[in-house]
Amino acid sequence: MKHRLNTDKKDFAFTLVELLVVIAIIAILAALLLTASTHAIGIARRTHCANNLRQLGQAMQMFVADKHTYPLVAIDYPDHYTGWQNTLAGAELDIPVQWDKPAHYPPRSIWHCPSAYLPQGLDIQTDYGYNCYGMSASTDTNSLGLGGHHIWISSSQQPASPISESEVVSPSEMMAIGDGFKGNDKVIQDGWPYLWRTYGMQEVDEYVGSTKRSYARHQGKANVVFCDGHVESPTLQFLFADTSDAALSRWNRDHLPHREKLSP
Repeated sequence: MKHRLNTDKKDFAFTLVELLVVIAIIAILAALLLTASTHAIGIARRTHCANNLRQLGQAMQMFVADKHTYPLVAIDYPDHYTGWQNTLAGAELDIPVQWDKPAHYPPRSIWHCPSAYLPQGLDIQTDYGYNCYGMSASTDTNSLGLGGHHIWISSSQQPASPISESEVVSPSEMMAIGDGFKGNDKVIQDGWPYLWRTYGMQEVDEYVGSTKRSYARHQGKANVVFCDGHVESPTLQFLFADTSDAALSRWNRDHLPHREKLSP
């Protein structure tokens, strides 16, 4: 009888161990499935965003083909509306610009990235940004980007003449529109109508976890459409921290790195 009790205890112990092993295996599989599912959702949203940018790039190309100039960043000018978004929306697109945060995601408009989230209380956002300034700073009187020949500092400088089609030396290497990030190797802000690599902390400050949120949007990458219409997904590290000629020259319409712009 005693021997039978000992056997029963051993059987129970083995059964308990087997049950725990099964539970552990199920937990591991569930974690793996959740990780794979999250990764797949991220890829799907990044693809959705890339398709949005491809459409915006096509609208920009149509505008350039028609006017032989690139949209201005923010100043009224013949054939240009106030702001590059309104210019594209008014001239080439039937979808108006949407500034308010939609009630639910994924957003329905091509103006909204499905992975872009702003914290509670920040209800105005711009998910996509224009390479208006290139490597120029906000204090520069000239501009190396697409948004006009000088940066809008005061009313005395209006109107800024637009960039002509021929001034972009390498359209396949010139970034045009991308996820709306503004920053440097330390801080990146989201929700801006610019795609802008700034220098110095005077250009950009951290707010409400913006750098962390920027890296989370597309798993450390950003979608960008180039002047020739193709879309790439470079890393944020490449966009905002890399100091190689290959990284810097893509910001500027003369296709030069302008390394002198890296420091004030």
